[in-house]
Amino acid sequence: MPLTLLRYGLSGKYPARRQFTETKPLKRHYDLVIIGAGGHGAAIAYYLAKYHNITNVALLDKGYLGGGNTARNTAVIRSNYLTEAGVKFYRESVQLYQNLSNELDYNVMMENRGQLTLAHSDSAIRSFRWRAEVNKHLGVRSELVDVQTIKDLVPQLRISDEARFPIMAGLWHADGATARHDAVVWGYARGACSRGVELHQLTEVTGIKTSGNKVTAVETNRGTVECGMAVQAVAGASSVVADMAGIRLPIHSFPLQAMVTQPYKPLLTPHVSSPHLHVYVHQTSRGEFVIGGGSDPYPLYNTRATLDMQESLAAATLELFPFLAQAKLMRQWAGTTDMTPDYSPIMGKSPLDNYYLDAGWGTWGFKATPISGQTMAQMIATGNTPDLIAPFSLDRFYNHRLVNEAGATAASH
Repeated sequence: MPLTLLRYGLSGKYPARRQFTETKPLKRHYDLVIIGAGGHGAAIAYYLAKYHNITNVALLDKGYLGGGNTARNTAVIRSNYLTEAGVKFYRESVQLYQNLSNELDYNVMMENRGQLTLAHSDSAIRSFRWRAEVNKHLGVRSELVDVQTIKDLVPQLRISDEARFPIMAGLWHADGATARHDAVVWGYARGACSRGVELHQLTEVTGIKTSGNKVTAVETNRGTVECGMAVQAVAGASSVVADMAGIRLPIHSFPLQAMVTQPYKPLLTPHVSSPHLHVYVHQTSRGEFVIGGGSDPYPLYNTRATLDMQESLAAATLELFPFLAQAKLMRQWAGTTDMTPDYSPIMGKSPLDNYYLDAGWGTWGFKATPISGQTMAQMIATGNTPDLIAPFSLDRFYNHRLVNEAGATAASH
Protein backbone atom coordinates (compact mmCIF):
# COMPACT_ATOMS: atom_id res chain seq x y z
CA MET A 1 0.00 0.00 0.00
CA PRO A 2 2.70 2.64 0.87
CA LEU A 3 4.53 1.88 -2.37
CA THR A 4 1.31 2.24 -4.37
CA LEU A 5 0.54 5.58 -2.77
CA LEU A 6 4.08 6.80 -3.38
CA ARG A 7 3.92 5.77 -7.05
CA TYR A 8 0.56 7.53 -7.37
CA GLY A 9 1.84 10.71 -5.73
CA LEU A 10 4.96 10.93 -7.90
CA SER A 11 3.21 10.05 -11.14
CA GLY A 12 3.04 12.78 -13.74
CA LYS A 13 -0.17 11.31 -15.10
CA TYR A 14 -2.79 10.60 -12.47
CA PRO A 15 -5.18 7.72 -13.12
CA ALA A 16 -8.07 9.47 -11.36
CA ARG A 17 -10.26 11.83 -13.36
CA ARG A 18 -10.07 15.54 -12.60
CA GLN A 19 -12.90 16.55 -10.30
CA PHE A 20 -13.03 20.29 -11.05
CA THR A 21 -11.87 22.76 -13.68
CA GLU A 22 -8.10 23.08 -13.95
CA THR A 23 -6.68 26.55 -13.38
CA LYS A 24 -6.98 28.57 -16.58
CA PRO A 25 -7.41 32.22 -17.64
CA LEU A 26 -10.90 33.68 -17.65
CA LYS A 27 -12.53 33.85 -21.05
CA ARG A 28 -13.54 37.20 -22.47
CA HIS A 29 -17.26 36.40 -22.42
CA TYR A 30 -19.65 34.00 -20.71
CA ASP A 31 -23.36 33.50 -21.16
CA LEU A 32 -23.69 33.54 -17.37
CA VAL A 33 -21.45 34.51 -14.48
CA ILE A 34 -22.31 33.02 -11.08
CA ILE A 35 -20.83 35.00 -8.22
CA GLY A 36 -20.21 32.64 -5.32
CA ALA A 37 -19.04 29.01 -5.53
CA GLY A 38 -20.81 27.72 -2.46
CA GLY A 39 -23.59 25.17 -2.36
CA HIS A 40 -26.16 27.41 -4.06
CA GLY A 41 -23.84 28.70 -6.78
CA ALA A 42 -22.58 25.20 -7.60
CA ALA A 43 -26.15 23.82 -7.59
CA ILE A 44 -27.34 26.53 -10.00
CA ALA A 45 -24.44 25.72 -12.34
CA TYR A 46 -25.17 21.99 -12.15
CA TYR A 47 -28.88 22.21 -12.93
CA LEU A 48 -28.28 24.70 -15.75
CA ALA A 49 -25.71 22.41 -17.34
CA LYS A 50 -27.54 19.11 -16.89
CA TYR A 51 -31.17 20.07 -17.46
CA HIS A 52 -30.98 23.23 -19.58
CA ASN A 53 -27.77 22.63 -21.57
CA ILE A 54 -26.33 26.01 -20.53
CA THR A 55 -22.62 25.40 -20.03
CA ASN A 56 -20.84 28.62 -21.06
CA VAL A 57 -20.85 29.53 -17.38
CA ALA A 58 -18.19 30.93 -15.06
CA LEU A 59 -18.55 29.97 -11.40
CA LEU A 60 -16.47 32.47 -9.42
CA ASP A 61 -15.39 32.53 -5.80
CA LYS A 62 -13.06 34.91 -3.99
CA GLY A 63 -11.83 31.99 -1.87
CA TYR A 64 -12.11 28.30 -2.55
CA LEU A 65 -14.98 26.02 -3.51
CA GLY A 66 -17.48 25.84 -0.65
CA GLY A 67 -15.19 27.81 1.65
CA GLY A 68 -17.74 30.37 2.83
CA ASN A 69 -20.92 29.64 4.76
CA THR A 70 -21.18 26.21 3.15
CA ALA A 71 -18.12 25.15 5.13
CA ARG A 72 -19.27 26.93 8.30
CA ASN A 73 -22.82 25.69 8.83
CA THR A 74 -24.00 22.79 10.99
CA ALA A 75 -25.62 20.84 8.13
CA VAL A 76 -29.21 20.66 9.44
CA ILE A 77 -31.95 19.73 6.95
CA ARG A 78 -35.62 20.26 7.80
CA SER A 79 -38.94 21.51 6.45
CA ASN A 80 -41.02 22.19 9.57
CA TYR A 81 -41.56 25.87 8.86
CA LEU A 82 -44.58 28.01 9.61
CA THR A 83 -45.86 29.70 6.44
CA GLU A 84 -47.37 27.88 3.51
CA ALA A 85 -44.73 29.27 1.14
CA GLY A 86 -41.90 28.28 3.46
CA VAL A 87 -43.14 24.76 4.16
CA LYS A 88 -43.72 23.98 0.48
CA PHE A 89 -40.30 25.29 -0.50
CA TYR A 90 -38.29 23.40 2.12
CA ARG A 91 -40.42 20.27 1.70
CA GLU A 92 -39.28 20.05 -1.91
CA SER A 93 -35.67 20.58 -0.87
CA VAL A 94 -35.80 17.75 1.67
CA GLN A 95 -37.26 15.47 -0.99
CA LEU A 96 -34.44 16.35 -3.39
CA TYR A 97 -31.89 15.64 -0.65
CA GLN A 98 -33.27 12.11 -0.26
CA ASN A 99 -32.04 11.20 -3.74
CA LEU A 100 -29.13 13.61 -4.01
CA SER A 101 -26.37 11.01 -3.73
CA ASN A 102 -27.86 9.13 -6.69
CA GLU A 103 -28.49 12.36 -8.62
CA LEU A 104 -24.87 13.48 -8.28
CA ASP A 105 -23.28 10.02 -8.22
CA TYR A 106 -21.52 11.31 -5.12
CA ASN A 107 -22.14 10.27 -1.51
CA VAL A 108 -23.42 13.33 0.40
CA MET A 109 -23.74 11.24 3.59
CA MET A 110 -27.40 11.97 4.10
CA GLU A 111 -28.66 10.81 7.52
CA ASN A 112 -32.36 10.76 8.39
CA ARG A 113 -32.40 11.32 12.11
CA GLY A 114 -35.44 13.48 12.93
CA GLN A 115 -35.56 16.79 14.75
CA LEU A 116 -37.00 17.48 18.20
CA THR A 117 -37.73 21.10 19.12
CA LEU A 118 -38.42 21.65 22.80
CA ALA A 119 -41.18 23.79 24.33
CA HIS A 120 -40.58 25.36 27.74
CA SER A 121 -43.74 27.49 27.96
CA ASP A 122 -47.44 27.51 27.15
CA SER A 123 -46.91 30.01 24.33
CA ALA A 124 -44.31 27.73 22.73
CA ILE A 125 -46.76 24.82 22.89
CA ARG A 126 -49.42 26.90 21.12
CA SER A 127 -46.90 27.85 18.43
CA PHE A 128 -45.82 24.22 17.97
CA ARG A 129 -49.41 23.07 17.66
CA TRP A 130 -49.94 25.66 14.93
CA ARG A 131 -46.78 24.61 13.08
CA ALA A 132 -47.64 20.92 13.35
CA GLU A 133 -51.07 21.46 11.79
CA VAL A 134 -49.67 23.59 8.95
CA ASN A 135 -46.97 21.00 8.31
CA LYS A 136 -49.35 18.03 8.25
CA HIS A 137 -51.73 19.89 5.96
CA LEU A 138 -48.87 20.35 3.46
CA GLY A 139 -47.52 16.81 3.68
CA VAL A 140 -44.65 17.36 6.13
CA ARG A 141 -44.29 14.96 9.05
CA SER A 142 -44.51 17.05 12.23
CA GLU A 143 -46.45 16.43 15.41
CA LEU A 144 -46.78 17.85 18.92
CA VAL A 145 -45.46 15.30 21.43
CA ASP A 146 -45.69 15.03 25.21
CA VAL A 147 -42.94 14.63 27.77
CA GLN A 148 -43.13 10.82 27.85
CA THR A 149 -42.65 10.65 24.09
CA ILE A 150 -39.67 12.99 24.41
CA LYS A 151 -38.16 10.63 26.99
CA ASP A 152 -38.59 7.74 24.57
CA LEU A 153 -37.05 9.68 21.66
CA VAL A 154 -34.08 11.09 23.60
CA PRO A 155 -33.45 9.13 26.82
CA GLN A 156 -30.25 11.13 27.47
CA LEU A 157 -32.16 14.43 27.73
CA ARG A 158 -32.53 15.93 31.20
CA ILE A 159 -36.24 16.20 31.96
CA SER A 160 -36.89 17.51 35.45
CA ASP A 161 -39.35 19.83 37.16
CA GLU A 162 -36.36 21.28 38.99
CA ALA A 163 -34.77 22.52 35.79
CA ARG A 164 -34.48 26.26 35.29
CA PHE A 165 -36.82 25.97 32.29
CA PRO A 166 -38.66 22.62 32.50
CA ILE A 167 -39.48 20.85 29.24
CA MET A 168 -43.25 20.84 28.76
CA ALA A 169 -43.68 19.38 25.24
CA GLY A 170 -41.95 19.15 21.89
CA LEU A 171 -42.35 19.38 18.14
CA TRP A 172 -41.19 16.12 16.54
CA HIS A 173 -40.21 16.47 12.88
CA ALA A 174 -39.56 13.01 11.48
CA ASP A 175 -38.19 14.40 8.19
CA GLY A 176 -35.27 16.16 9.93
CA ALA A 177 -31.85 15.10 8.66
CA THR A 178 -28.21 16.04 8.20
CA ALA A 179 -25.75 15.72 5.32
CA ARG A 180 -22.06 16.35 4.76
CA HIS A 181 -21.90 20.00 3.69
CA ASP A 182 -18.56 19.67 1.87
CA ALA A 183 -19.80 16.64 -0.06
CA VAL A 184 -22.90 18.51 -1.25
CA VAL A 185 -20.96 21.38 -2.82
CA TRP A 186 -18.25 19.08 -4.18
CA GLY A 187 -20.83 16.83 -5.80
CA TYR A 188 -22.65 19.73 -7.46
CA ALA A 189 -19.42 21.38 -8.61
CA ARG A 190 -18.03 18.14 -10.01
CA GLY A 191 -21.22 17.53 -11.95
CA ALA A 192 -21.21 21.08 -13.32
CA CYS A 193 -17.52 21.04 -14.28
CA SER A 194 -17.83 17.68 -16.02
CA ARG A 195 -20.45 19.27 -18.30
CA GLY A 196 -18.36 22.29 -19.27
CA VAL A 197 -18.92 24.85 -16.53
CA GLU A 198 -15.70 26.65 -15.52
CA LEU A 199 -14.88 26.93 -11.82
CA HIS A 200 -12.58 29.83 -10.99
CA GLN A 201 -11.38 29.92 -7.40
CA LEU A 202 -9.42 32.80 -5.84
CA THR A 203 -11.33 35.09 -8.19
CA GLU A 204 -12.82 37.99 -6.26
CA VAL A 205 -15.50 40.16 -7.82
CA THR A 206 -14.51 43.81 -7.38
CA GLY A 207 -17.17 45.52 -9.47
CA ILE A 208 -20.19 45.04 -11.74
CA LYS A 209 -20.58 47.08 -14.91
CA THR A 210 -24.02 48.05 -16.13
CA SER A 211 -25.43 49.76 -19.18
CA GLY A 212 -29.01 50.91 -19.29
CA ASN A 213 -30.83 48.42 -17.10
CA LYS A 214 -28.54 45.46 -17.71
CA VAL A 215 -25.31 44.01 -16.39
CA THR A 216 -22.68 43.93 -19.12
CA ALA A 217 -19.54 42.73 -17.35
CA VAL A 218 -18.12 41.56 -14.04
CA GLU A 219 -14.82 42.95 -12.82
CA THR A 220 -12.52 40.63 -10.87
CA ASN A 221 -9.01 40.62 -9.47
CA ARG A 222 -8.05 38.51 -12.51
CA GLY A 223 -9.60 40.73 -15.14
CA THR A 224 -12.98 41.78 -16.50
CA VAL A 225 -15.38 39.34 -18.16
CA GLU A 226 -18.41 40.24 -20.22
CA CYS A 227 -21.61 38.32 -19.55
CA GLY A 228 -25.10 37.88 -20.91
CA MET A 229 -26.49 37.37 -17.41
CA ALA A 230 -25.24 37.24 -13.83
CA VAL A 231 -26.50 35.76 -10.57
CA GLN A 232 -25.20 36.30 -7.06
CA ALA A 233 -25.15 33.54 -4.47
CA VAL A 234 -22.80 34.97 -1.87
CA ALA A 235 -24.19 34.21 1.57
CA GLY A 236 -22.56 36.51 4.09
CA ALA A 237 -21.89 39.28 1.57
CA SER A 238 -25.20 39.56 -0.28
CA SER A 239 -25.76 43.26 0.36
CA VAL A 240 -22.12 44.10 -0.43
CA VAL A 241 -22.16 42.41 -3.84
CA ALA A 242 -25.64 43.69 -4.69
CA ASP A 243 -24.43 47.21 -3.94
CA MET A 244 -21.83 46.81 -6.70
CA ALA A 245 -24.75 46.46 -9.10
CA GLY A 246 -26.53 49.45 -7.59
CA ILE A 247 -29.11 47.31 -5.78
CA ARG A 248 -29.98 47.96 -2.16
CA LEU A 249 -31.14 44.89 -0.25
CA PRO A 250 -33.04 44.87 3.10
CA ILE A 251 -30.37 42.75 4.75
CA HIS A 252 -28.25 42.98 7.89
CA SER A 253 -25.37 40.55 8.42
CA PHE A 254 -24.64 38.91 11.77
CA PRO A 255 -22.04 36.35 12.89
CA LEU A 256 -23.45 32.93 13.79
CA GLN A 257 -21.26 30.74 15.98
CA ALA A 258 -21.05 27.02 16.61
CA MET A 259 -18.66 24.58 18.23
CA VAL A 260 -17.94 20.85 18.38
CA THR A 261 -16.77 18.49 21.12
CA GLN A 262 -14.39 15.59 21.09
CA PRO A 263 -15.96 12.40 19.68
CA TYR A 264 -17.96 10.02 21.86
CA LYS A 265 -19.59 6.66 21.29
CA PRO A 266 -22.79 7.30 19.26
CA LEU A 267 -25.75 7.76 21.62
CA LEU A 268 -27.81 10.72 20.32
CA THR A 269 -29.75 10.13 17.10
CA PRO A 270 -32.21 13.05 16.78
CA HIS A 271 -31.29 16.67 16.37
CA VAL A 272 -32.43 18.51 19.53
CA SER A 273 -33.28 22.23 19.55
CA SER A 274 -34.38 24.62 22.27
CA PRO A 275 -35.37 28.06 20.96
CA HIS A 276 -35.95 29.20 24.54
CA LEU A 277 -32.39 28.32 25.58
CA HIS A 278 -30.99 29.45 22.22
CA VAL A 279 -29.16 26.18 21.61
CA TYR A 280 -29.30 23.08 19.43
CA VAL A 281 -27.31 19.86 19.64
CA HIS A 282 -26.74 16.82 17.48
CA GLN A 283 -24.12 14.11 17.29
CA THR A 284 -22.32 13.45 14.03
CA SER A 285 -21.59 10.03 12.58
CA ARG A 286 -18.01 10.51 13.85
CA GLY A 287 -19.29 10.92 17.41
CA GLU A 288 -18.73 14.66 17.86
CA PHE A 289 -21.45 16.77 19.46
CA VAL A 290 -22.22 19.80 17.29
CA ILE A 291 -23.54 22.73 19.32
CA GLY A 292 -24.98 25.94 17.93
CA GLY A 293 -27.35 28.72 18.86
CA GLY A 294 -28.61 32.15 17.96
CA SER A 295 -26.84 34.80 15.94
CA ASP A 296 -24.69 37.43 17.61
CA PRO A 297 -26.79 40.42 18.75
CA TYR A 298 -25.06 43.02 16.58
CA PRO A 299 -24.33 43.30 12.84
CA LEU A 300 -20.77 42.46 11.85
CA TYR A 301 -18.91 41.13 8.80
CA ASN A 302 -16.68 38.75 10.70
CA THR A 303 -16.24 35.05 11.33
CA ARG A 304 -14.46 35.16 14.67
CA ALA A 305 -15.41 33.05 17.68
CA THR A 306 -16.03 34.62 21.08
CA LEU A 307 -15.68 33.40 24.65
CA ASP A 308 -19.05 34.80 25.76
CA MET A 309 -20.88 32.78 23.09
CA GLN A 310 -18.90 29.67 24.03
CA GLU A 311 -19.95 30.10 27.65
CA SER A 312 -23.58 30.75 26.69
CA LEU A 313 -23.77 27.69 24.43
CA ALA A 314 -22.04 25.49 27.01
CA ALA A 315 -24.40 26.55 29.80
CA ALA A 316 -27.49 25.95 27.66
CA THR A 317 -26.19 22.57 26.50
CA LEU A 318 -25.60 21.43 30.06
CA GLU A 319 -29.20 22.32 30.92
CA LEU A 320 -30.25 19.65 28.43
CA PHE A 321 -27.36 17.18 28.55
CA PRO A 322 -25.50 17.35 31.89
CA PHE A 323 -23.35 14.33 30.96
CA LEU A 324 -21.39 16.58 28.58
CA ALA A 325 -19.92 18.55 31.52
CA GLN A 326 -16.49 16.95 31.08
CA ALA A 327 -16.50 17.09 27.28
CA LYS A 328 -13.55 18.88 25.69
CA LEU A 329 -14.23 21.35 22.91
CA MET A 330 -12.19 20.68 19.79
CA ARG A 331 -13.03 23.81 17.80
CA GLN A 332 -15.33 26.81 17.57
CA TRP A 333 -16.17 28.79 14.45
CA ALA A 334 -18.59 31.29 12.93
CA GLY A 335 -20.30 32.10 9.65
CA THR A 336 -21.88 35.35 8.50
CA THR A 337 -25.65 35.26 8.17
CA ASP A 338 -27.62 37.62 5.94
CA MET A 339 -30.88 38.32 7.78
CA THR A 340 -33.97 39.78 6.13
CA PRO A 341 -36.80 41.44 8.11
CA ASP A 342 -39.12 38.45 7.65
CA TYR A 343 -36.52 35.68 8.05
CA SER A 344 -37.10 34.44 4.49
CA PRO A 345 -34.74 34.52 1.50
CA ILE A 346 -34.70 36.87 -1.46
CA MET A 347 -34.86 34.87 -4.69
CA GLY A 348 -35.52 35.77 -8.28
CA LYS A 349 -35.24 38.78 -10.52
CA SER A 350 -33.61 42.02 -9.45
CA PRO A 351 -34.33 45.58 -10.61
CA LEU A 352 -31.79 44.88 -13.40
CA ASP A 353 -33.16 42.89 -16.35
CA ASN A 354 -30.43 40.23 -16.45
CA TYR A 355 -29.23 40.09 -12.85
CA TYR A 356 -30.63 37.47 -10.45
CA LEU A 357 -30.63 37.26 -6.68
CA ASP A 358 -30.10 34.25 -4.42
CA ALA A 359 -29.65 36.05 -1.12
CA GLY A 360 -30.81 36.69 2.44
CA TRP A 361 -30.53 33.10 3.60
CA GLY A 362 -29.82 33.83 7.22
CA THR A 363 -29.33 30.49 8.98
CA TRP A 364 -31.30 28.23 6.64
CA GLY A 365 -29.33 28.27 3.37
CA PHE A 366 -27.79 24.78 3.48
CA LYS A 367 -31.10 22.97 3.79
CA ALA A 368 -32.37 24.85 0.72
CA THR A 369 -29.39 24.06 -1.53
CA PRO A 370 -30.99 21.56 -3.95
CA ILE A 371 -34.29 23.35 -4.48
CA SER A 372 -32.61 26.76 -4.75
CA GLY A 373 -30.29 25.46 -7.45
CA GLN A 374 -33.13 23.81 -9.32
CA THR A 375 -35.56 26.74 -9.25
CA MET A 376 -32.98 29.44 -9.91
CA ALA A 377 -31.65 27.47 -12.87
CA GLN A 378 -35.17 27.11 -14.24
CA MET A 379 -35.79 30.83 -13.95
CA ILE A 380 -32.47 31.80 -15.55
CA ALA A 381 -32.99 29.36 -18.42
CA THR A 382 -36.63 30.23 -19.16
CA GLY A 383 -36.99 33.79 -17.91
CA ASN A 384 -40.05 32.79 -15.88
CA THR A 385 -40.20 32.74 -12.08
CA PRO A 386 -41.22 29.31 -10.73
CA ASP A 387 -44.31 29.40 -8.53
CA LEU A 388 -42.34 27.85 -5.66
CA ILE A 389 -40.07 30.88 -5.26
CA ALA A 390 -42.44 33.65 -6.37
CA PRO A 391 -43.30 34.56 -2.73
CA PHE A 392 -39.60 35.27 -2.05
CA SER A 393 -39.16 38.04 -4.59
CA LEU A 394 -37.53 41.32 -3.62
CA ASP A 395 -40.80 43.10 -4.46
CA ARG A 396 -42.51 41.70 -1.36
CA PHE A 397 -40.80 44.32 0.77
CA TYR A 398 -42.45 47.06 -1.30
CA ASN A 399 -45.94 45.59 -1.65
CA HIS A 400 -46.12 44.41 1.99
CA ARG A 401 -46.45 40.68 1.27
CA LEU A 402 -43.84 39.40 3.73
CA VAL A 403 -43.25 35.69 4.39
CA ASN A 404 -42.70 35.79 8.14
CA GLU A 405 -40.70 32.77 9.32
CA ALA A 406 -39.31 34.35 12.48
CA GLY A 407 -41.32 31.91 14.60
CA ALA A 408 -39.78 28.83 12.99
CA THR A 409 -36.07 29.49 13.44
CA ALA A 410 -35.53 26.66 15.96
CA ALA A 411 -32.56 28.39 17.64
CA SER A 412 -31.27 30.01 14.45
CA HIS A 413 -30.77 27.17 12.02
